[in-house]
Amino acid sequence: MNPVIFEDFEDFKSMIGKPLPKGNWYLVTQEMINDFANATLDKQWIHVDEKRAKNESPFKSTVAHGFMSVSMISKLLEEQFTIKSVKMGLNYGLNKVRFPNPVPVNSELRMHATVKEIEDLGLNGIKITFLCTIEIKGQEKPACVAEFLAALFE
Repeated sequence: MNPVIFEDFEDFKSMIGKPLPKGNWYLVTQEMINDFANATLDKQWIHVDEKRAKNESPFKSTVAHGFMSVSMISKLLEEQFTIKSVKMGLNYGLNKVRFPNPVPVNSELRMHATVKEIEDLGLNGIKITFLCTIEIKGQEKPACVAEFLAALFE
């Protein structure tokens, strides 16, 4: 998938209330889950102990951390659109986050995002509120639903 390209903030403001293109599918591997566990120090067995998860978990496999899904939002948004005039972007925060469905190892994820709101920040910046849904291939319920905020600067 190629990102939608905008010249500048004024051009991008045409997206308020509109969805961005659906993203690419990403495979969630055990290596990714282990790396996230090591980075966050969250090494609960349901994430990292493949044998125990297979035998004791209701999911019959390890599952990714919920916060791993939400932490992927920045990267997933990056591939959905580009604003040529942007010099820098920052994660600004989250208003709402829910994890309605676990993500078993070897699942594929992709994101749907809509531009909810754009506010001026000063310093040649804007704050964008995105409505994000990370879907799991073949599952009815999504992995993550979040209202994500980003700050971009020209």
